[in-house]
Amino acid sequence: MKYRNPLVLVLLCIIASFMLLSACSNSAETQAGKEEAKEEDQYEKLVNEKNEELELEPIELTSYSEEIGVTLSGPEHKEFAANGKVVVEGEIEKHSGLKSDYAWIKVRSKEEGLAGDQLEYYTPIEGGKFKQVIHFFNGEGEYSVKVQLPSKDRENYFYDTASFTVHNVNPEVKRDVTYTPFGRDADLNVSLDSSFTKGNEVFAFKGEAGQLTDDDTIMLKLRKDSDTWTHVIPVKDGTFSYDVPLFYGKGVHELEVLVPDEERENYYQTATTILIDNESTRTMSPIEYSDTYMERGVTLESPQYGGDESEGLYTVKGSIDPKAEFGPETDHIYITTKKGEDEALDVIPVEDFTFEDSFYLRFGPGTYEVTLSVPEIKEENSDSFRFYGFAKFEVESTGRDKRDLLPSRGVESDDPKIEELAQKLTEGKKTDRDKVKAIYDYTAKNVTYDVEKLENEEFEWDDSALKTLDEKTGVCQDYAYLAIALLRASGIEARFVEGMASGGLWPQRHAWVEANVDGDWLTMDPTWGSGYIKEDKFVADFNEKYFDPDQAEFKKTHTRTGVSY
Repeated sequence: MKYRNPLVLVLLCIIASFMLLSACSNSAETQAGKEEAKEEDQYEKLVNEKNEELELEPIELTSYSEEIGVTLSGPEHKEFAANGKVVVEGEIEKHSGLKSDYAWIKVRSKEEGLAGDQLEYYTPIEGGKFKQVIHFFNGEGEYSVKVQLPSKDRENYFYDTASFTVHNVNPEVKRDVTYTPFGRDADLNVSLDSSFTKGNEVFAFKGEAGQLTDDDTIMLKLRKDSDTWTHVIPVKDGTFSYDVPLFYGKGVHELEVLVPDEERENYYQTATTILIDNESTRTMSPIEYSDTYMERGVTLESPQYGGDESEGLYTVKGSIDPKAEFGPETDHIYITTKKGEDEALDVIPVEDFTFEDSFYLRFGPGTYEVTLSVPEIKEENSDSFRFYGFAKFEVESTGRDKRDLLPSRGVESDDPKIEELAQKLTEGKKTDRDKVKAIYDYTAKNVTYDVEKLENEEFEWDDSALKTLDEKTGVCQDYAYLAIALLRASGIEARFVEGMASGGLWPQRHAWVEANVDGDWLTMDPTWGSGYIKEDKFVADFNEKYFDPDQAEFKKTHTRTGVSY
């Protein structure tokens, strides 16, 4: 019969194609299944061949097994071959008097591999029964297995029950994730299929701990050869997550996971151990954390390790636990950078319990020691601030030495308001000296001295050039902040000088400015150039005496102690 309807012909073609594809698909699936079955049959055949070589003798139980009435339903022999796994299963007649709820199963490989040479299982005993599936962490090879059951009389004591030898013929490497009784009591569950895994510089560690609260923490211990690093991470809503740096280069890192000991304060017990084979050859420096890190509820998200390289600007990121001591009051973080004898202090804000900001490695190329600190929280006013380090690490900088040109603590020379004012003040000035003089004049004429701030010690961590510009008042540090910010915004090197000044009965702490003019450091004190104090009140009386003063005369009232960054 001939079909002349084109639509019918098209439908027939589609149906035929679908049938052909379905046949191909089924054929491919069937073939894959056959290959898998063939491979399985191959190892089962090896198991049978190996078992024919061995004398399959019945497994023997110890006298303690008879004492507590143990029957072992698997395995049946004391030496045998297996295809990738073995099931240890048994029952204890007199289980009610045992001092532990776990059977302790120890597996040891005859030859050490990347995944080590031993692994231990703590298998729950429930209703007198226990069952554990064991895989073989080094793949093909010989393993000895020992089953121990808890004592009736002594805590944390186990007696041998049975031992056997397994010849594993399957090359697959699978290191089971196992948990100690402490790990099981914490309901710990790490997000891994195998406790031997791969990593590349960083290992993403995460999981759940159903019996831990937000007040609990988990301790991590990372080891490779003789190197060890310890860190504590928070638990939130029964979960945890942390990117573990693999500090020590290529090779296997051992990560021990510890949970709090319920009976001992500030003490941790091993919950599980993970082996991570790092593929990267890079070595990194661990961050040193102090007790303050946990006490003040800090979580440092970045960096995760020391030894980073930077072109001169570096960023830190983290958060403060609002439930921690002084959590709500911690509104800023201090950053100390030290290179040789040079040291700088920066301050970054904490907003909504988080911080993320950058700071300069201002002293040129080299290795910097960076310390992050939280402020001392106190009610009384002070002209000085104390802070407590919570993390320390190193950074390698390739940036240029621009210590006296870059913005710094209290000196926002890159702020648009500062830049606009600096341009206005120096416009038309032909020399750097003229520019410096214009900035001296502006600062001394437009800022009034805040006598009350000095007497009441009303100093704040965020005192700065911008604050001084907005309020048009301040003490010596504030005059210096503003003048230095305007100078640096004009491309003129300037620095904050600390010292002592004697204008009354005794010397007091003081600050002034030095500016680089044509290669020479010019001194100016805009505070003293703005006026004087009479009967505890500021009298505005601009003068030029303290712009590039005669040094012999200047030193009669000012003693320079150093430069602050």
